[in-house]
Amino acid sequence: MNPKLFDMFLVFLKIGALLLGGGYVIVPLLNNELVDKKGWISKKEIIDYYAMGQCVPGIIAVNTTLFIGYKLRGKTGALIAFLGLILPPFLTIIFLASILIKMAQNTIMNDIFWGVNISIVILMFLTVKEVWKTSIVDKFTLFIFALILSLSILGVSPSISIIFSGLLGIIYKLIKKESCGEDEL
Repeated sequence: MNPKLFDMFLVFLKIGALLLGGGYVIVPLLNNELVDKKGWISKKEIIDYYAMGQCVPGIIAVNTTLFIGYKLRGKTGALIAFLGLILPPFLTIIFLASILIKMAQNTIMNDIFWGVNISIVILMFLTVKEVWKTSIVDKFTLFIFALILSLSILGVSPSISIIFSGLLGIIYKLIKKESCGEDEL
């Protein structure tokens, strides 16, 4: 798919305007706009780019957007997707910076943000659900999940957990390649 740059900009502008709660809530928004409405990319590709976005330094939502934009239209697509995504929050921050202190003291605004936080939890849940479907596919991947969850609860650094689970993934794929033959992967 080779979408028009302006269309890409508008889609990512919309996502940027709706992206409350950071990178963990971007997956349902991407699925809705890019998979369901536009058909530009598959759900699996979104999850793959989301995972890669978590593995590189920077903001998850921005990293994921850059990967998707690059896939759709190369370097120019990455730049357009990036600009579309960051423009709404950038303009909002500029606008709200002057009245932030008054907003923090306003009861109605606190109530609004409390309500928005609930929707963010739901969006995070939907992200987990989408990632779960493509990541936990057999007993071994469920084992990796349980192991990393246990390590996280015990206070092991997320960086160590990511590296460790990546190594387990490599080992798993090597073992699977040996037992299945390369064509079946």
